[in-house]
Amino acid sequence: MKKTQLFSTLFLLICAMGCNSAPKEVVKQEEPITGLTALYRAFSTARAWAPDVQILRVSSINLPDIKSAPGHAPAWQVTLVSPSLGQMRSYTYSVVEASATMRKGIFSDNPQSWSRDNSSAKPFIIAAAKKDTDEIFKTVMSQKKAMDYSAKHPGMPVTYLLELNSTSPDAVWRVFWGESAGTSEFSGVVDATTGQFVESLT
Repeated sequence: MKKTQLFSTLFLLICAMGCNSAPKEVVKQEEPITGLTALYRAFSTARAWAPDVQILRVSSINLPDIKSAPGHAPAWQVTLVSPSLGQMRSYTYSVVEASATMRKGIFSDNPQSWSRDNSSAKPFIIAAAKKDTDEIFKTVMSQKKAMDYSAKHPGMPVTYLLELNSTSPDAVWRVFWGESAGTSEFSGVVDATTGQFVESLT
């Protein structure tokens, strides 16, 4: 076989191999986010609704399609109030399109009437929310009770709740194991401004 024929044959073989091994498209996996990331985005959006907005509550939402990470969740609900309007409004931020009511990005509900006298939670300014949930989780897990409970309940979802109520003089993050604070058997409470551990609730 002549050299030119040999080179032509090798060239055709290489082309055939290359065509059969086309690079596959890489699908990016959406990552869960921290509580303050969701809060700041919702707060910025809400300023167009009411310049005097304050925080009433921030809570994480666990989704089946995106795995949560310590201090991170795939979706969050941020409830804000406007004292001047006497209204409250909830904003949901999700990193994925989970359902018809849980869409990717940030979306708000319609404003509802709100009165300081008729709410167990008290509004507070955004400057009070200084510590993010990744740091809050580490603080809770530095406690032996939390470490022991987590070890005994592997795979149990962890939920985060930011609120100011009658049980504490300052806004606090509550980190609890389970989907509901009312049914949770263990949670840790951390000051949202200082990052100091407050107490364990069992």
